[in-house]
Amino acid sequence: MSIEQRLGVNIDHVATLRNARGGAYPDPLRAALMAEAAGADGITAHLREDRRHIRDADIDALIGGLRIPLNFEMAATAEMQAIALRHKPHAVCLVPEKRAERTTEGGLDVVADQDRLRDFIAPLVEAGCRVSLFVAAEEQQLQASAEVGAAVVELHTGAYCDLHAAGNHPGADEELARITRSARFAAELGLEVHAGHGLSYETVSPIAALPEVAELNIGHFLIGESVFLGLGPAISEMRRLMQNARR
Repeated sequence: MSIEQRLGVNIDHVATLRNARGGAYPDPLRAALMAEAAGADGITAHLREDRRHIRDADIDALIGGLRIPLNFEMAATAEMQAIALRHKPHAVCLVPEKRAERTTEGGLDVVADQDRLRDFIAPLVEAGCRVSLFVAAEEQQLQASAEVGAAVVELHTGAYCDLHAAGNHPGADEELARITRSARFAAELGLEVHAGHGLSYETVSPIAALPEVAELNIGHFLIGESVFLGLGPAISEMRRLMQNARR
């Protein structure tokens, strides 16, 4: 039996648009509140080391202004840990981070960094944060995620979306099968399963249909689509597709 599925909306690229011109507009908090009103179950914001989109003041505003949970994406650094421990958001999602990348490339290598991540995660859990690890759909990464104390894994759907966009449907089907197996395996380990990265109206349904996936986190596509439809209607259409995929 499938579990009820949540939609988390990532507002990073509202901040990207603001920062392209400077000033205070558009306001990420306003976008988050609009997403909340449109039916989002949570808001994701990634405070990068270089502050290329979301800034510290945005996190302050989101913590103070949201009624739905904040999923605070961050690198596993001492600076970010201190910020998370100060704010104590509902959820902390650890992601790999490189200055040169345009967006998050690949998943966290939990296997190679198990001891450090176990020590890094422990105080976040003690502070009451649900810790999620953004990982590739690989069994060894999922096993390691469970062993270091994460409650949640977010499966990286970027490769599946890229293959679909390139018209490589056999490749996309193969990647979807890998995600499907990984979602099942993660659930068997007792991990809550989320998924995200690159999802659009064209690619969301097969991922939303997976019974183990409790939450989808979608940002760039929704912010882009809101330029044409408005944020509320863009979110409503995504929610409709997610719900239809479960019928």
